[in-house]
Amino acid sequence: MTATVETIRGTTPPEPGGRPRGRAVVLRRGPFSARFRWRSVVVPLAALVVVVLLSAVALGRGDYPIGLGDVLRTLVGAGEAGQRFVVLELRAPRVVVGVLVGLALGVAGALFQTFARNPLASPDILGITSGASVGAVTAIVVSGSSSVGAVLGGLGVPLAALAGALGAGLLLFLLAFRSGVDGYRLVLVGVAISSMGLAVVDWLLTRAAIYDAAAAYVWIVGSLNARTWDQAVPLALALAVLVPLALAAGRVLGVMQFGDDTARGLGVRLAAAQAAVVLVAVVLVAAAVAAAGPITFVALVVPQIAVRLTGGSRPPLLASGLLGAALVVLADLLTRTVLPQALPVGIITAVVGAPYLLWLLVRGRRTPA
Repeated sequence: MTATVETIRGTTPPEPGGRPRGRAVVLRRGPFSARFRWRSVVVPLAALVVVVLLSAVALGRGDYPIGLGDVLRTLVGAGEAGQRFVVLELRAPRVVVGVLVGLALGVAGALFQTFARNPLASPDILGITSGASVGAVTAIVVSGSSSVGAVLGGLGVPLAALAGALGAGLLLFLLAFRSGVDGYRLVLVGVAISSMGLAVVDWLLTRAAIYDAAAAYVWIVGSLNARTWDQAVPLALALAVLVPLALAAGRVLGVMQFGDDTARGLGVRLAAAQAAVVLVAVVLVAAAVAAAGPITFVALVVPQIAVRLTGGSRPPLLASGLLGAALVVLADLLTRTVLPQALPVGIITAVVGAPYLLWLLVRGRRTPA
């Protein structure tokens, strides 16, 4: 029994301008068939290649430069002892955390924007990151020391950030839920939660000692400095569970795009499905923020870039995650090698994301109702 491949144009809904979204490929083998678009496969593969190349370059850049070939040889266990220590112990944890954080934020942003049917729905706008900031800054200030190791054996700040993000997500869902979750209401409630969280952070900083305030400020900007395997391994384990769950929710999200009534008519338990999607997205953000701080605008920008590259009707989860990983690694590489002074990676992503947010708002005002 042989498989056949058919290329069909015009099988997917056109873009608002009337242009076709590209060719759909149908793979048939006996009674089974599957349909996909080439761009939905090519874009994630290209993004994966970019992530690998950027990671390899980042592993070789620093005060002790290492060539790309030596980096690759070190990764397969053939490098010199000194190079192995620099690459695997000093630089690899930072790069791995950057890749995982970008992946988590990209997937979470795609989940939020698809769920709310709103390109402004991201953890930064919805108050998840500000909730994490409240938890982390509280842990730093209450501990009375700027040393993270002084708080619960080094786990206090990440755990507090995790608790703050989960608390903000729970509050968001409870306040936005009313016989289902409306996307517009979700964004409005999220903006209010974000504002309250930022106000609490500002109040805590005014009450903190100067050294504690400085440490808290570096954390709330979002940074990959001094990341170790202690942050990389738990984050990797969390994503090994959360990312498959997010991808499994793709089918339900596709049905929910047609509206609540249609989803109910197709047999979707709407309240349970909405709660599950929001929970997975919030935990993804919480895990990322606990590892590296609230790196802003990644979850806002990359899903919209991914949906334009793939030409789909909603942000693709896998492509968004890989593009998020590429953006975080690239931003960290720029701040370490190009800029005259090393800056937290969150500043670089904010420089990219803030103009994009303004463009979204202006574009939204110009769009006819």
